[in-house]
Amino acid sequence: MTINVAWARTQLAEFLTLSETYVPPNEPGAIVASRLRNRGTQPEIVASAQIVEQILDRVLPGWRSSVPVHKSNRWLQYREAAQRADVVLVREAEVRENLGENAPQISAAAMHPWVWDGAKALWQSGHFREAVTAAARKVNAETQNRVGRRDVSETALFQSVFSKDDPKPGQPRLRLMADDGSDTFRSVHRGAMAFAEGCYAGIRNPNSHEDGLPELPEHEALEQLAAFSVLARWVDGATVSA
Repeated sequence: MTINVAWARTQLAEFLTLSETYVPPNEPGAIVASRLRNRGTQPEIVASAQIVEQILDRVLPGWRSSVPVHKSNRWLQYREAAQRADVVLVREAEVRENLGENAPQISAAAMHPWVWDGAKALWQSGHFREAVTAAARKVNAETQNRVGRRDVSETALFQSVFSKDDPKPGQPRLRLMADDGSDTFRSVHRGAMAFAEGCYAGIRNPNSHEDGLPELPEHEALEQLAAFSVLARWVDGATVSA
């Protein structure tokens, strides 16, 4: 988890303090018992919640649907989620040490912007399969933008842009390296074409066309996002040959 644990825990603790409820003492001579109040003012809690939401989205994806909403107090859901997240932050290193190898972690936020921008909203609500599909659509759209085409998409688009053939009118190519006539040039572009076809035929199509599929486990969805991130970097870094 690529996050500043100490900072995140401080933000969560500050929110928990501000949103804590208490019963203030009655004013002298008051007849009606005092009602519950929060320790902080409403503006203070709202400002703190803006940061806490982002921490929760990173530490507990899907918390908005998994932590119950309390109609009596809008901040109770946030408080429970913040308490859960704090436990995760405290014990994450311990859990990783005892349950598996302390291997490098993949951060979706560090992937190519096309991929994470496309996936982020759905990912944060726990819709991992739909998030991968949205990322695939974004990479397709940005590739169309690079070569100025709308007549083809997905597999057919990448077969065209990574073709080793010379560009034709209305059919620009994306070059990952200069065409020096070498086996390397042919191998790189053949591989990019095959990789793109695999991403769309093997990941995007099943995710979007099969009804009743169970939700993807988060780690599998992250691996699929990483595949589209590789493709996006190739497209974004390529030279357009028209």
